[in-house]
Amino acid sequence: MTSTTASPIEIYRLMQEALLREEATLLPAELLAEDVVVETPFSPPGMRRHEGREAWLEFYRSRPLPFRFSEFRELSIRETDDPEVLVVEYELVGTVTTTGVTASATFIAVLRVRDGLIEHWREYQDVLAISRALSLQPEDLGSTATADEAAPEPSAP
Repeated sequence: MTSTTASPIEIYRLMQEALLREEATLLPAELLAEDVVVETPFSPPGMRRHEGREAWLEFYRSRPLPFRFSEFRELSIRETDDPEVLVVEYELVGTVTTTGVTASATFIAVLRVRDGLIEHWREYQDVLAISRALSLQPEDLGSTATADEAAPEPSAP
C-alpha cells in the first residue's frame, strides 16, 4: 500500500502504529500533505492551529511530550458521507517518562485524507487528563517549561 492509494481508514491505522513505536509520533511526516492543517481547538491559545507540514513538524519537534504510549484503544470509527472524512474516538494509554506514572486520555478527531495524504486533522483532547498526568495546569501546556519547572510549589500550611 502506498500513501497515494491509502484510504482514510488505512491512514488512521498507520497513525496508530506510529504512536506505538519507540519514536512515537501522531502525525508522521510521510502521511502529511504539504498544506496540511492541524487543529486542536481545546489546546491553549497559540497552539490551536498549524498550517503546513513544516510548520506542524517544527511545532511538534519543539514540544516533545514525555510519554511512552503502550496502548491505542480504538473506541469508535465513523465514516461520513464524504469519502475523504473519518471521525474517530480513541484512548491513549502510556507512561509519563519523567515520573513513571501510567495515565490515559480520550480524544475525538476528524481526519480528512486526499490522494492518500492527511489534508486536515482536528483533534479534541482531554486536556484535563493530559494536564493531570503531567502534574500541570491546562494553561501550562502552552509553556515551554518542563513538568518539574511548571508544577506549582506546594502551599505552606
